[in-house]
Amino acid sequence: MSPSLRGVPLSILDRSRTRVGETEAETLRGTVRLAQEVEKLGYHRFWVSEHHSVPGVVGSAPTVLAAAVAASTSRIRVGTGGVMLPNHRPLVVAEQFGVLESLYPGRIDMGLGRSVGFTGGIRRALGVEKDAAEDFVEQVRELLGYFTGKQSSHPQVHARPGEGLHVPAYVLAVGEGAQLAASLGLPLVIAGARGEAALLDSVAGYRAAFRSSEWAQQPYVVLAATAAVAATAEAARELLLPEAWSSAYSRTRGVFPPLEPLDLGREMTEKERGFFEQSLQGQIYGTPSEVDVALGGLVERTGADEVLITTNTYDRADLLENYRLLAELSR
Repeated sequence: MSPSLRGVPLSILDRSRTRVGETEAETLRGTVRLAQEVEKLGYHRFWVSEHHSVPGVVGSAPTVLAAAVAASTSRIRVGTGGVMLPNHRPLVVAEQFGVLESLYPGRIDMGLGRSVGFTGGIRRALGVEKDAAEDFVEQVRELLGYFTGKQSSHPQVHARPGEGLHVPAYVLAVGEGAQLAASLGLPLVIAGARGEAALLDSVAGYRAAFRSSEWAQQPYVVLAATAAVAATAEAARELLLPEAWSSAYSRTRGVFPPLEPLDLGREMTEKERGFFEQSLQGQIYGTPSEVDVALGGLVERTGADEVLITTNTYDRADLLENYRLLAELSR
């Protein structure tokens, strides 16, 4: 029997990518509208991301955007993929999620990452150094302690709101993220950016080293993947081309341009073409049946409990149709 996504919970990560001819305000409203639409399709979670001073991406304040999404939806879980904890004080993050959980109880997820700003200027503006991520484990422990009331770094300080609330926390695997999630007893969000062999090794290591905690009794793996579905494999691949070109442009010029319809006859330099093709590697696309087997097989091999999908394309109607077709695969 062929692998399948049937019965696998599907979720979405949206980075609020800008489009040509669209204002940044329209982009953010587009993220909120997308959340409303995919809620109707039965998606499990809708997460937003954190990027600072990145042209072409306006998802810079994830807890603020998550609040707007939660206010505009009623069932779907809402969270961050993720809050980059080294950029913030754990108390402030605990209070922000405490507010979200108080307003939208039982619907909020706290996805946590350890990345810092990608340039020295951004890091200086955020008030962090490049090595700030080295304290990630202690930052997470302090953050979780504000919810449990067992925070020891500043014992006289309490999160209001926050203490006594349960906001599920997830670790985004970057570098040693899988081991960190295991040591903290937290669910893991992981992608196969370094190839499937590395992905399988990381997941196996996470499960082997997992220590149960009051946050999670068993390992829980969320598989993050870029996927595109359309009536034909060629049409599905075309959905991924605007982001592929944006990535190639950024690798050669240092700036992400807004997504735009890609002229398939566009001339590229050899270097641009190399980055363009490289950005498509590892991404899953095809007809519904092809993607069902490809993603379903990856879930089977990793034992993932859930799949977190990201698709970036120019046309919002095409994007929604893509998510509609994906949703049908899990039913």
